[in-house]
Amino acid sequence: MMTAGCGGSKITLEDLEAAAEKVMQETASEEATGAEPAVIAEMLDIEKPSLKFGFIKLTDCAPLVIAKEKGYFQDEGLNVEIEAQSNWKVLLDRVIDGQLDGAHMLAGQPIGATIGFGTKAHIITAYSLDYNGNGITVSNEIWSQMQENDESLKSPTPPHPISAKPLKPIVDRYKQDGKEFNMGMVFPVSTHNYEIRYWLAAAGIHPGFYNKDNITGMVDADVLLSVTPPPQMPSTLEAGTILGYCVGEPWNQQAVAKGIGVPITTNYDIWKNNPEKVFGVSAEWNEKYPNTHVAIVKALIRAGKWLDETDADGNLTNREEAATILSGKDYVGADEELIKKSMTGTFVFQKTDVRPMPDFNVFFKHYASYPHYSDCIWFLTQMRRWGQITESKPAKWYEETAKEVYKPEIYRKAAAMLVAEGKIAKTEIPEDDYDGYRPPTNEFIDGNTYDARDPIGYINSFVIGNKDGDAADAKPTEQ
Repeated sequence: MMTAGCGGSKITLEDLEAAAEKVMQETASEEATGAEPAVIAEMLDIEKPSLKFGFIKLTDCAPLVIAKEKGYFQDEGLNVEIEAQSNWKVLLDRVIDGQLDGAHMLAGQPIGATIGFGTKAHIITAYSLDYNGNGITVSNEIWSQMQENDESLKSPTPPHPISAKPLKPIVDRYKQDGKEFNMGMVFPVSTHNYEIRYWLAAAGIHPGFYNKDNITGMVDADVLLSVTPPPQMPSTLEAGTILGYCVGEPWNQQAVAKGIGVPITTNYDIWKNNPEKVFGVSAEWNEKYPNTHVAIVKALIRAGKWLDETDADGNLTNREEAATILSGKDYVGADEELIKKSMTGTFVFQKTDVRPMPDFNVFFKHYASYPHYSDCIWFLTQMRRWGQITESKPAKWYEETAKEVYKPEIYRKAAAMLVAEGKIAKTEIPEDDYDGYRPPTNEFIDGNTYDARDPIGYINSFVIGNKDGDAADAKPTEQ
């Protein structure tokens, strides 16, 4: 057996690659002589073995839960407690003040905190928890009105994706009648906020601006978007306080089960394979406990891989077990059958419209767990588009900010150790020369192309949204 000790924080990728090569050579030699294959016991010098992580009751907390329940944290010498939090603000505040070592975070939270929107604190991420996973649901009454505006929606299986165009006449009528059209999202810097804004604006519905003097996000809004905690979305819809919402699972499926609403699109259709949640820690915490951080990421990578494992026919093999675990009262605490629907690759829009969506939740494949700089830059462009970033910034600022927040070097250390240990294949992580920029894509509901290398051009490409140029503070542009 070969043991590769990795004390302190000076471990390099070169060290790990050399260790992996040596192990492969030793393994081949032992197999040739009939000996047991070599096993690497990679042990980091853990600075803080007892940890507490926060999460919100959503199925995309799964990597944290699975890393605990499957013993992956324990394998790294970590004793982890996972604790549900009441809302995203409390979760972030508790990471900042040290009550939590890290947390299941909205992808926009480390970014928003680092640039100082709302709470100011340097938060980083070295691990993306998942792609996709959200839906937009409207009340039964609004769905019926949308069907009247678009005959194709009256089908038991209407064509997807469903845009917000049939919603626009309804919103216009509310506005003419002096009534507010209220919809829910989970947090100002959540993917949900930017996704529902994107969906609405693509159909000519103004979702409102933020500015220096008004941080409600409702300036010039046709639709008023307010914060509602995810588990409360269905009951708030049922009460009529909101007419629709954007949220993660299982809270769209619960609207179907209760018969109170219709999910009409998912974020897979708004932006295919979009980043959703991340594992976040404070930069100060990372500086104090660098090896512990690497060990955490190792465990999370293994959990993500387990969640995405498939059989020879491409069927997800572990998701039913994951749904059972997640349904426990200490985790999501929702009905197991509801969780299974989306987690096992099936999404129920209506009882007559049940569709296979194998990539509704992606935890590992497509390099979903890697912290791509381009993902961070997309969030920054939307923050600027809607006024959370109040002034124009040069293109270079977007790249520099992404590198402040996203830390792929930590991910690569963890992944290299797992490769050396034979727990993942090198092909399951991006190539060594990958620069962190996913290729430009037009897989959005409006067909617009996103190229992270041209954030200013992307911001200016939208009809509705702030426009950037030479002005220090570009004014909003109406449709």
